[in-house]
Amino acid sequence: MSTTLTQEERAQHPVTHQQRVIIENYHGEKLVGILHDTGSKELVIVCHGFQSWKERIPMVNLAAALEKEGISAFRFDFAGNGESEGSFHYGNYRREADDLRAVIQHFRVEKRVITAITGHSKGGNVVLLYASKFNDVPIVVNMSGRFNLERGIEGRLGKDFLQRIKEIGFIDVWNKRGKFEYRVTEESLMDRLSTDTHAACLLIHPDCRVLTVHGSMDRIVPVEDAMEFAKFIPNHKLHIIEGADHEYTSCQDELTSVVVDFVMTHSHQDRDTSEQLSSCTRVDGSIQSRL
Repeated sequence: MSTTLTQEERAQHPVTHQQRVIIENYHGEKLVGILHDTGSKELVIVCHGFQSWKERIPMVNLAAALEKEGISAFRFDFAGNGESEGSFHYGNYRREADDLRAVIQHFRVEKRVITAITGHSKGGNVVLLYASKFNDVPIVVNMSGRFNLERGIEGRLGKDFLQRIKEIGFIDVWNKRGKFEYRVTEESLMDRLSTDTHAACLLIHPDCRVLTVHGSMDRIVPVEDAMEFAKFIPNHKLHIIEGADHEYTSCQDELTSVVVDFVMTHSHQDRDTSEQLSSCTRVDGSIQSRL
């Protein structure tokens, strides 16, 4: 008599092992993450936002919700954040997309199937940028990403930030308690301002299913940004969580439910799509990028 569990049975009785995994990025920096291994080869990658890390509540709760359904998940720190090596840089969207690429390639070597990539806040922008550049994942989840990257800068850097940074080459950011947080160089500011979210959205493969989730009471990234993603991403679903703030403080259950349902609904349908998207990769492992 066979004792092998079916996918459905594994989902009902998942046995999860959490393992610390270290992955080297393309700059020789060690990225630190936590693998929630349910025994399933299907894997969802969870990305944090600006000046955040893998232990932030939305990332931890989403990984836990996925593992309850028998889906393996990996949450990690981008370079210069959390436990990972490297220096923190303002902007840095393309380099973080490359960090995500290193993570995905690592798990593909281990014969994992990347079911979805998910990102919160700036991480939402990173997963969309990744999808537009590499076209090799079937499901993308953008939680509270910012469409207009020109907005939100003055609140951190103050008025006339462009003039001031051109005069001295950098702006130091201090918190409300007078503690230094980080330095914004002219190069890193231009990296953000030159990241074209609109163009990236248009480059996402029509077979890639994209979910944008946003809180109606988000005071950091206005809900109008979510509407813009819906206009330009070819295969897109928009879900607004009423009353939710940027961190989904009182709406964690609804956030995880919406994301996990979307991933589970489309993951099995999209196996063929995943193979088609992966065919964008050349034999030598390089990518036919259009961005």
